[in-house]
Amino acid sequence: MDKGLLEKTGKSLEHWIDVVKKSKIEKHKAIIDFLKADHGFTYGYANFVSMKARASDAASFDEEDLIEQQYSDKENLKPIYDQLLVLINKFGNDVKVVPKKSAVSFIRKHQFALIKPATKKRIDLGLKLKGKEISGNLEGSGPFGAMCTHRVQLTSTDDVNDELMVWIKEAYDKSV
Repeated sequence: MDKGLLEKTGKSLEHWIDVVKKSKIEKHKAIIDFLKADHGFTYGYANFVSMKARASDAASFDEEDLIEQQYSDKENLKPIYDQLLVLINKFGNDVKVVPKKSAVSFIRKHQFALIKPATKKRIDLGLKLKGKEISGNLEGSGPFGAMCTHRVQLTSTDDVNDELMVWIKEAYDKSV
């Protein structure tokens, strides 16, 4: 996005961050409106610059810190995440782990799984299994919407069983 911003505006991301900081505007929407109205930005570039200027995007944080923040006050769920991380990474060296502010995406060519500590007692594991019937613990996507086709609710490491790993592997295999 940095390169596109430079091509589109002729100015670097650092320049635009400086413009936003000098404007003294602090709210996300107000920054977007300012960049669109005063500098002819599209929404996408304005959103990008606003996030970077306020250091509020996931890329502005260390990956370890993002995960630590996700499990703050939910430490009991971290062993489930750790177990899934190890098992999913065994599928191949093409698994990309992408921590975000509230979840961790697992990507091959496309995202195939998403791990999110949903409550203090539950992790929601989202899977992309287009065409797979919902049955038993394999539910509809629920709060994930279009990001995933299915969801499995996990409350302990015992929930990480052979059946679950078959579903995750199937999502991985379809993500080519």
